[in-house]
Amino acid sequence: MKIENVGFIGWRGMVGSVLLDRMRAEGDFDGLAPEFYTTSQVGDAPPDVGCDAPPLKDAYDLAALARHDAIVTCQGGDYTKQVLHELRKNGWTGYWIDAARFKRMDDDSVIVLDPVNRDVIDRGIASGVKNYIGGNCTVSLMLMGLGGLFQNDWVEWMTAMTYQSASGAGAQGMIELMHQMRALSDGCSDLLSNPASTALEIDRKLSEIAGSDAYPTKTFGVPLAGSLIPWIDAPTEDGSTLEEWKGNAEGNKILGTERPIPIDGICVRVGAMRCHSQAFTVKLRADVPMDEIEDALAKANDWVSFVPNEMQATREQLSPAAVTGTLTVPVGRVRKLRMGGDFLGAFSVGDQLLWGAAEPLRRVLNILRESV
Repeated sequence: MKIENVGFIGWRGMVGSVLLDRMRAEGDFDGLAPEFYTTSQVGDAPPDVGCDAPPLKDAYDLAALARHDAIVTCQGGDYTKQVLHELRKNGWTGYWIDAARFKRMDDDSVIVLDPVNRDVIDRGIASGVKNYIGGNCTVSLMLMGLGGLFQNDWVEWMTAMTYQSASGAGAQGMIELMHQMRALSDGCSDLLSNPASTALEIDRKLSEIAGSDAYPTKTFGVPLAGSLIPWIDAPTEDGSTLEEWKGNAEGNKILGTERPIPIDGICVRVGAMRCHSQAFTVKLRADVPMDEIEDALAKANDWVSFVPNEMQATREQLSPAAVTGTLTVPVGRVRKLRMGGDFLGAFSVGDQLLWGAAEPLRRVLNILRESV
């Protein structure tokens, strides 16, 4: 089966837009016959991807969708729930490539992150798996940054304390953060322009603005600008959140572990616009020498960048400001902890719209094109 006729749904959203940009930049549309779908603008012109495509089609037209060798969707879990089951029930045997979490943990799906789990993907293809799903953004970035530790089976257990940007809540989250920033800035403009103003006066004014009924909190429910939110997603029975649960569940599925590695932590929303950062505590299976650890981290994949545990290098390279819009996943602050030689600390950051979302989908489509 040669994959040529590919349908794209949800390509206007943030992840979908980044996906098309990456595919155009890498020439991935060469040899494809793409068709683009919409839930609201049937008949409009398709996006310019450098090759011919027909006018936009109805995203709920099952007969049209069933003609594709593969479907790539960034439309969300509700769309997947409504469409994929019906397609399969009607006999469609094509490949479903999805950014949504709805199918991630199902037995008939592979979570894709090929620099980390190409062997798992290849086994899935060989065994006839048809659903290839992008992983949770922080989990994917964690595994990209710490891939060398997992490749060597050095991890006994670990925590991932996350600092997740507003873009993790979608475009509306980013926009609301900017509205909050503007409200704070505008509300303090008189104090800021007065050299006699004190920091405490400004702080009191900021608190007053953020606590007012007019402060924009529709998306997050509470202030994020100048603050943080130590809760992301729904609660689970054990007191964690669903976002925290994914680290363990999805992380082990991506790795294909025979003996699951306990992974836990606390996920926090912070006032960065884009990129997720994470602080790790890793319990190693042994007291591995630091030079071996640093070498393994640096060589795990082509995108990880090892940052020496030095002030200037850390400040310049290990932040959302340094990484936004790039495929680089720097990992630094690597050191043994006071608890013992088998305890390791590290910090990583990555663009969750790239390796955390769009890039694994782009790459698995190409893997499927090459393999089937």
